[in-house]
Amino acid sequence: MFPYVVVLTFGLVVGSFLNVCIHRLPLEKSIVTPPSSCPHCHTRIKPWDNIPVLSYMILLGKCRHCRERIPIRYPLVELLNGLLYVLTFYKFGLTPHSIFYMVFVSSLVVIIFIDFDHMIIPDVITIPGAIAGLIAGAFILPDVFNTTEKLGIVSSLIGLAVGFGVFYAIAFLGEKILKKEAMGGGDIKLMAMTGAILGWKAVLMAMFAGSFIGSIYGISVMIIKGKHWQSRIPFGPFLAIGTLLSLYFGKELLYLYLHAGRR
Repeated sequence: MFPYVVVLTFGLVVGSFLNVCIHRLPLEKSIVTPPSSCPHCHTRIKPWDNIPVLSYMILLGKCRHCRERIPIRYPLVELLNGLLYVLTFYKFGLTPHSIFYMVFVSSLVVIIFIDFDHMIIPDVITIPGAIAGLIAGAFILPDVFNTTEKLGIVSSLIGLAVGFGVFYAIAFLGEKILKKEAMGGGDIKLMAMTGAILGWKAVLMAMFAGSFIGSIYGISVMIIKGKHWQSRIPFGPFLAIGTLLSLYFGKELLYLYLHAGRR
C-alpha cells in the first residue's frame, strides 16, 4: 500500500504543475516563472495554500485573499494525474518504461484540457514527445500488447508513420473533397507521438477508440445543444482518451473485439 501512496502523492504534485502548463502554454508564457498566483486578484499563492487537492478542500475552493471561487478543474487535474500514475504503477510496476509512461500520460492530460479550451495542441508537447518516443521505443519500451517483448525502433518508426500517415491522409482528402479542414495539424502530430511510443497496433486501437468516443460526444452535443453537424469540436481530447485506453487496456480490448459475439 505504501508504494501506491507515494506514487499517488507524486502524481498529485505533478498534477499541480500540469495546471500551470494548461494555463500558460497556449498563452506562450513561461511555465517556470513567475510563481503561481490567484487568477482573480493575482496574489502569489503561498506554499501551504498550494498543496494539491488538500488546499482546495481546506480553503473551500476559494482564494484566501479575495475569496473568489477557484475553478474546480485545478484539483480535478491533480487528482486525475495522480490516479493515472497509480494505474501506471499497477500495470507496469516501478520500471524505466513506467516512468516514461507517467510523463506520457501527463502530457496527454495537458493536451486534453488545452484542446478543450483553445482547440489547439501545442507542438512543444507532441514533437519532442515523438522524438523521445522513438528513442525510448528503441531501448526501454515494451509492446503494450505483449509486455514480455520490446517495442523496438522498427515498430516505433512504423507506429509514428501510421499515426502520422492515416491522419494526414484524412486531412488531405478532407481539404480536397470537402474543401474544409477535416483534421487539425495538432491531431496529426499527437497520433505520430502516440504511434512512436505505443507502436502501430496500439495507435490503430487508439484511433478507433478515440474516434468512437468522439463520435458519441459529437452526436450528443448536436442533440442536446442543437449544433449543426459541421460544427467544430476538439478531437484531440478523445484521441488522448483513446490513447490511454490503448495503453492500459489494449490487450483486453483487442481480445474483446476479436471474440465479440462468440461463446
